[in-house]
Amino acid sequence: MKIALAQLNYHIGNFENNTKHIIENISLAKEKGADIVVFAELAICGYPARDFLEYTDFITLCENAAQEIAKYCVDIACIVGLPIKNPLIEGKDLYNSAYFIADGKIQNIVKKALLPTYDVFDEYRYFEPNAKFECVNYKGKKIALTICEDLWNINDNPLYVSCPMDELIKESPDVMINIAASPFNYRHDEDRIQVLADNAKKYKLPLFYVNQVGAQTEIIFDGGSLVFDEAGEVKAEMKYFEEDLQVFDLDEIQ
Repeated sequence: MKIALAQLNYHIGNFENNTKHIIENISLAKEKGADIVVFAELAICGYPARDFLEYTDFITLCENAAQEIAKYCVDIACIVGLPIKNPLIEGKDLYNSAYFIADGKIQNIVKKALLPTYDVFDEYRYFEPNAKFECVNYKGKKIALTICEDLWNINDNPLYVSCPMDELIKESPDVMINIAASPFNYRHDEDRIQVLADNAKKYKLPLFYVNQVGAQTEIIFDGGSLVFDEAGEVKAEMKYFEEDLQVFDLDEIQ
């Protein structure tokens, strides 16, 4: 299986531009022979969307964009982040989610469990935490798909009581994929690499991590998407502060 990581610059609320950019990179990844192309956390609407998330029309535009993107996911699958409505009366109105799209349709929905509310993050203000975990199956592979912070409870982080990968590993996945909106700060890249490497080593699985680039509000995203083997060794490190798309063969990483 060949996995493409699309490290792009998204703009908050610019659905036309974001959708066009995602579709262009689906086509590019397809030309490069990828089976799956992976985009960042909340790629469709931009991160952090903050109080735009309070508007029903904003969420509707996210869903409309996802349906348009799905039309181009033929002979290639796509993972893309967006906010979706919580169908239940209980809890917050939204989930921070990822769609797994293949054969022109949304096949799986993965929801973020660990919602950061520190530093520049205020996700629990808007999102309901996920409590159900299930791998994505595609082309004979089981994918443990997580969203950013979901991998940051590796060393019993006192902020959280659950660890999504501890649940997903019960299904014996073949690979981990993590989509993120991870901001730049001094030496944060070292912390990020260590946390991701610890996950790969703990679960003995290759790990594909995609970040984004650009500046949103006062936040800068530095890219630096990564691929790890099951021993936690960095096998690939993508560009910093630049858009990038690279394709990796899972068989060569394992």
